[in-house]
Amino acid sequence: MIENLKIAKLKKRPLCDDTGVPHVFIEVGDKSNSFSQNIIEDIKKGIASGLKNLPGRPMAVKGNDIQRLEQSQGLYEKSEKLIPPSFLIDSYNGDKTRIHLLLLGGGPEIRAKTYRVFHERSSEKIFKIAINYLNEVLPQLGCTPSIPSIGIGRTHFEANSLMLKSMVFGDLNNQSEIEKYLTKEINKSKIGTMGLGGDTTVLGTFVNIGPQRASGVRIMAIRPSCFIEPRIATVEI
Repeated sequence: MIENLKIAKLKKRPLCDDTGVPHVFIEVGDKSNSFSQNIIEDIKKGIASGLKNLPGRPMAVKGNDIQRLEQSQGLYEKSEKLIPPSFLIDSYNGDKTRIHLLLLGGGPEIRAKTYRVFHERSSEKIFKIAINYLNEVLPQLGCTPSIPSIGIGRTHFEANSLMLKSMVFGDLNNQSEIEKYLTKEINKSKIGTMGLGGDTTVLGTFVNIGPQRASGVRIMAIRPSCFIEPRIATVEI
């Protein structure tokens, strides 16, 4: 893993052959005058240029709705054909516009899950479900140690938005008590690095808990990010 990092840094290559689907989160400062109607299209053009120059892995699927689902028409050879999902936009107290870019790989995505949890007024029950699920899927990930990302909100959209933001703002050097607890409990699994056993199954955990509604249900999004995620870049204008 360390050798991979050295080569990627020296050769200016991606850390993983799955260069990921670009996800964009924009923070607009309440005193910013740099957010214009053209910025969305400009970011899309920048992403296409970046995927071309990286180069990114060709992953865009050709065809109509059915053909794309079945992947029956093959792939575009050009990596810049990969279209990013809709952007998330929020505000903050400041005079700049911050553009955060996440490249999310396929391995963690196919093992991610969104739950509806009957919480029974117990946060321990909610966290236990997250721990049990991660202990189940992390041996399948193949590239542990992981950095699990968790968002808990009122709707599936909100939970997944909070999960993405947890990766943007997460800090392995400044973990909350909840994050420390989850890390400790998951490391008891002894799944270990690359699934070979050991004390380090996760390096840390990113958790983002949003507003909750008066309900017996909490919605929780869980993503078992691999050891080179979250891959994030931030530009401030």
